[in-house]
Amino acid sequence: MESHIFQNTITVPSSAIDDMNHVNNVMYLQWVQDIAKKHWESKTTEEIRNTYVWVVLNHYIEYHHPAFENDQLIIETWIDHHHGAKSERHTKITNASTQKVIITAKTMWCLLHKETLRPTRINKEISTLFSNS
Repeated sequence: MESHIFQNTITVPSSAIDDMNHVNNVMYLQWVQDIAKKHWESKTTEEIRNTYVWVVLNHYIEYHHPAFENDQLIIETWIDHHHGAKSERHTKITNASTQKVIITAKTMWCLLHKETLRPTRINKEISTLFSNS
């Protein structure tokens, strides 16, 4: 599956800064989840969102460079592939001014039926919403 890249830009707030004066690692995880949610919400209807919910099975994050307060960060995400109820999503955060990659992440998500909370196969309707074809 080829998925288009969904993008958002943020400015690092002071609340994201840790004792070492750079972005706390936990914030990157939050931003990875936030961009995935925004991507989902931008492509789906309220009816779809009322029927399905996603849960994380695992995250893998690589930290490449630090980010600092007031840095402009470009957050990009895309779906690499899916099979059954699982979908692998990638995220890249880049410093807008230096173009340095701050983090890269890979997350395995599982689609659940919202009412039963049971895994449900990613159907063609959902898959098509996120594909380039």
